[in-house]
Amino acid sequence: MTSYGSGSVKNSVKSRFKKFNTGNSNAIVLSARKGLRPKVFYDLAEAIKMPEKILAGLINLSARTISNYKAKQKFLEPVHSEHLLKLVALFEKGETIFGNIDEFNYWLKKPFWKSKETPLDLLGTPGGVDLVIEELDKLEQGYPV
Repeated sequence: MTSYGSGSVKNSVKSRFKKFNTGNSNAIVLSARKGLRPKVFYDLAEAIKMPEKILAGLINLSARTISNYKAKQKFLEPVHSEHLLKLVALFEKGETIFGNIDEFNYWLKKPFWKSKETPLDLLGTPGGVDLVIEELDKLEQGYPV
């Protein structure tokens, strides 16, 4: 996988997506209703060092569909936009807690305590993203996850 920087402030997820108020659920819903440009998808994939095919699968689309949206200058549907914005919020939080995207990506692939399921396994639904954010909140407060 290609490396896109070492987590400098300029390349941080938070700095790249600062125009979205992802710390506020209401703001996420309002932005999602309008739909997002496919560029947000591509920017997120690059920022979090995730292959486009995998990220597209997480929001229940194919990479080809997103490519077609881009070519036609079409906005993503609200349901996919909301999921994408929740992922932005998750990765912003993860980068803050772990210090960089590489460490957070490593954590996402580690099974939960006494489980075979990883946090990454839950990211295919907006509710799953919410659960992982809750786990990060616990971790941030010093509880084992």
